[in-house]
Amino acid sequence: MRLNPWALLSRLPFRARLTAAFSALFLIAGIALLAFVVLLARHGTEQQAQGISVTYGDVPSGSGAPMGPVRPTRPNLTQRAPGDVAMFQKIDQTVRAVQDTALRQMVLWSAVGLLAMALLAGVLGWWLAGRALRPVASMTETARRISEQSLHQRLALTGPDDELHRLADTFDTMLDRLEKSFESQRRFVANASHELKTPLTVQRTSLQVGLADPLPEGLADVREDLLTANHEAEQLINGLLLLARSDRGLEKTQTMDVAAIVRLVSTGLTPLATKNGVRIDLDADTPLAVPGDPVLLRHLLTNLVRNAIQYNHPGGHVRIRLDTPTVTVTNTGPHVSPEQIPDLFEPFHRLDGDRTATTGHGLGLSIAHSIANAHHATLTAQPGTEGGLTLTLRFPCRR
Repeated sequence: MRLNPWALLSRLPFRARLTAAFSALFLIAGIALLAFVVLLARHGTEQQAQGISVTYGDVPSGSGAPMGPVRPTRPNLTQRAPGDVAMFQKIDQTVRAVQDTALRQMVLWSAVGLLAMALLAGVLGWWLAGRALRPVASMTETARRISEQSLHQRLALTGPDDELHRLADTFDTMLDRLEKSFESQRRFVANASHELKTPLTVQRTSLQVGLADPLPEGLADVREDLLTANHEAEQLINGLLLLARSDRGLEKTQTMDVAAIVRLVSTGLTPLATKNGVRIDLDADTPLAVPGDPVLLRHLLTNLVRNAIQYNHPGGHVRIRLDTPTVTVTNTGPHVSPEQIPDLFEPFHRLDGDRTATTGHGLGLSIAHSIANAHHATLTAQPGTEGGLTLTLRFPCRR
């Protein structure tokens, strides 16, 4: 397997890559400068060596007189007296030897100095990159602290009007729009909770009081139909409000035992299961403590178990198993194709087929999925080989 240096480099943090870029640029520039100096030094010494002279002299016997300099001449063009002794120095060989030695020493120590300076440039580049990226780190830390409950916070980056400052201002502007949007949603949910539920409550009370027994023949069925429609409308509004609430996230959390909530939900839905001819098998002896909203979490588990009871057949069963950190709800029922699984978590979507109950608006699993996301949990569905569904709720592992 061949290593890809670009892939390895892309895995490094941005600060490390910036430091490596500083060091590489410094090293390349230093190598180019060193090569340029070496070439100029060699050319210059060759030019200077051409003017060096050679001295000849007569060496009288017993004489120590100094010899005077003369210009060098080629031996084949000059006739020297037999008694002359030429002191011919091998200029070319000597100059080249000195030149090569000087260049080698210069290259050696320049390379050592260049590597040392490249290392120093890397250290300085790491420090400068940290200084340059400090505002980005501050922006990241502030953005992590900002949640749906703290949208009033802003980055409020100080300093010159540069690219980072404009980025922070753009982010703050986006937070302004998000805060207004969330505030508008909160007001809508609060108003809808009052404006929609109050008329239905008044309507139900009027039906119960105005059509109280004894009633003329035929009005009793009309009263029951009206009360049923009123109850379904209340359920629909409660479901929509619960969905909107779970989509906003959790405002406050507390540690809860999921096993206790599962047992409570199973006990509360046992009458519905008995009515529909469905058996509930419960295996929830292992405690599972998770932080969250107890009301929303109870709605989540209730929707999962109720859905398993309703989308079932008489004589079927629902198996609830708690295995840290997951809750699994499996039921018998109609076959579900894998292509239909993503649509199960969409609002107002219901599967066709045999059901043990005809009530509901297709909000159960979508609400459950939204509540699971608010608790940083995952909710998945998998069709059974012999029909039915296996719903798996996995909570994040606590460290």
